[in-house]
Amino acid sequence: MPARARRRLELTRTDRIAGGILTIAGIAPVAGLAFLAYEMFKSAYPAIVFNGWGFFTGKIFSLGNLYGGADEVRHGYHAASGAHYGILPLIFGTLVCSLIALAIALPVSVGGAILLVEKIPQRFQYSLGVFLDLLAGIPSVIFGLWGLYTLGPLLARNVYPLLADLHIPWIKRPVGSGQGLLTASVVLAVMVIPIIASITRELVRSVPATAKEGAIGLGLTSSEMVRVVTLPYIRTGVIAATILGWGRALGETIAVLIISGNFLNAYPHSVFAPFSTMAATIASFLDGALTDSTKMGIHSLAELGLVLLGITLITNFGGRLLTRRFADTGLPVGRGV
Repeated sequence: MPARARRRLELTRTDRIAGGILTIAGIAPVAGLAFLAYEMFKSAYPAIVFNGWGFFTGKIFSLGNLYGGADEVRHGYHAASGAHYGILPLIFGTLVCSLIALAIALPVSVGGAILLVEKIPQRFQYSLGVFLDLLAGIPSVIFGLWGLYTLGPLLARNVYPLLADLHIPWIKRPVGSGQGLLTASVVLAVMVIPIIASITRELVRSVPATAKEGAIGLGLTSSEMVRVVTLPYIRTGVIAATILGWGRALGETIAVLIISGNFLNAYPHSVFAPFSTMAATIASFLDGALTDSTKMGIHSLAELGLVLLGITLITNFGGRLLTRRFADTGLPVGRGV
């Protein structure tokens, strides 16, 4: 009898039940993602046929006249009179806002995590870490209201005029009232920091003490030890944490909808200008799309969601490839997580 079949016969009933549960748990995420993608594609298919490539190259997203006028017919599918479904400015707003948020969040997260582990006395680390973890649990609508009523006006009065005076391209007046691309990016950065910082904190703690003591023994200062030992050791994990944070920033809806100004059908003329993202547009147009008798509005929002899902998956897979590439690179000490 083959060894594999013999081992299978030796399993008890409990082993078989546990094995079945683990198999289901392993398959469930893949099956769930595949089912989600299939349902999204099925709902978006009429819009994919109706819109064609114009969906990606068009600048105007409008549900059209939902209460009258002759339907527009294209490839056998109907849409409301005057409807346009172009998402190029929305893709631009989603990517730029999330990348600015990452540019702000990454150095703050990594620096804060290293400071927390390496410089703060251990008896204070737990209490400070609790605040970091609590920050991750605050609902996004709270961040949105905070950005709208407190942070945005504060930055618009005291910080944005100073930035505008630097005469950097795309950072120019008028600075507005606080609703816009930069404020939304700052709020997104605050929401992403707990994700990156909490993972980085555990990575810093995993750096072997012998490696750090060896660096100090060779005469390196604390900052040199961080640069030569800690950062190379944790960089792969930091990349993975950054990708997780980017995924959160790409899909954030309510906070961005509140702060962005929900400006459609054009690109922001400066970093202070209103804009919109794909996720925020889905939320803001959903009520109107449900009243569209042709159903093309809801199909187009499903196509928009499908594009957002695709961008999120591509960034995650790209991040994993990047992580693997860095993990294969020789490190000064040990190998990063």
